[in-house]
Amino acid sequence: MQSSIRHILVFAVLATGSLSVRADEVSVAVAANFSAPMQKIAADFEKATGHKAQLVFGSTGKFYAQIKAGAPFQMLLAADDETPARLVKEGDGVASSRFTYAIGKLVLWSPKPGYVDDKGEVLKTGSFAHLAIANPKLAPYGLAATETMQALGLSSALQSRLVTAESISQALQFVVSGNAELGFIAYSQIHKDGRLIDGSYWIVPSKYHSPIRQDLVVLEKGQGSAAVAALAGYLKSDAAKAVIKSYGYDL
Repeated sequence: MQSSIRHILVFAVLATGSLSVRADEVSVAVAANFSAPMQKIAADFEKATGHKAQLVFGSTGKFYAQIKAGAPFQMLLAADDETPARLVKEGDGVASSRFTYAIGKLVLWSPKPGYVDDKGEVLKTGSFAHLAIANPKLAPYGLAATETMQALGLSSALQSRLVTAESISQALQFVVSGNAELGFIAYSQIHKDGRLIDGSYWIVPSKYHSPIRQDLVVLEKGQGSAAVAALAGYLKSDAAKAVIKSYGYDL
């Protein structure tokens, strides 16, 4: 009888242990522009590995401040390559874990078909009251938008029309809600299920702004985690790359 009880207890412990492995979680800070593809990747990752990715979306600049303040993130998918490099230099990131998971594209977009031309000349016409951008101090896509306006010689002319959002997601919402007629957002944001949504857009030539190289870095709190290592590896897989490309990113 006692032997049977011991066997049952051992089985229960082993079962619980295996479940904990399957249910291992990784806390991930994800740049707002990468929200849709990362949700798809996280779902596929859980099916493939049993691990679960807990995702938090926001601006890269705010994530940096939160990480420095002790936020329990184990991995950062930034919208630039400078923030992960800085975190590594300051001892908050694992140097060997860094890699570029996507190269982003900036677009000028309006939900109104035919409103934005394919050369961005609408910026010079003055036929709009508000132009949405993400905060250039917090969001790399906002910085790219600022660099683009400078390159076009339009910074002064457009200054009074700018509506500045905390993140690229909020910049999109400003345009969708009608608070701005058009906005500089991420090309990925006008994709849904691998297809472009309605509206009109101009893909800003890369010569107008710094490259938007988006890097991943494992943070100090993620060292030694099987789920963290598995997710970092999965983001390099063909399956993940296919999702990333379907949202308009380069690799």
